[in-house]
Amino acid sequence: MRKICLRKFAAVFLAALIFISGCGYTTQSLLPTEFKKIYVDNFVNKIKVTDESSDARMYRGYRPGMEIEMTRKIRDKYVFDGNLKVANREDADLILKGELVDFRHEALRYDRNDNIEEYRVRMVVNMELQTKDGKTRWQENNFAGESLYRTSGPLVKTETQAILEAEDDLARRVVERTIEEW
Repeated sequence: MRKICLRKFAAVFLAALIFISGCGYTTQSLLPTEFKKIYVDNFVNKIKVTDESSDARMYRGYRPGMEIEMTRKIRDKYVFDGNLKVANREDADLILKGELVDFRHEALRYDRNDNIEEYRVRMVVNMELQTKDGKTRWQENNFAGESLYRTSGPLVKTETQAILEAEDDLARRVVERTIEEW
């Protein structure tokens, strides 16, 4: 009888120990501790707006100032995240450089009369994260943020709302890429 109680106690103790230790998830940065500040350089517009239209480019587009708004949202997301402080170039440990290379407005769903019911807005950037001495920590090409929107029904959104959501999605992904170093 005493062996059974001891075994039950050991099993409960082991289960409690596993429960208390958790799964190992953390919201802390996985960057080395020497990186505390980041400078986000202004993203550059590299979209070729003068290219001729084709089937592949049919839903490409550009809105003036998108790269400026994207840069601002990425900076804001670093501030919100709090793992890296946004700083001036001279004070920063890391420098993020980027360029907006594509903006797509793609039709996804049509009704039976071939009217577009749903679109995807997609922003694509090339980025590079460097240390203050110019060494590249990582480089990502064709990194994207996106949003879907419908033109009718209960989930209707405007294209402007979808663009703002795509910028938010991109900013979140950029910060995660930096902090989690995956």
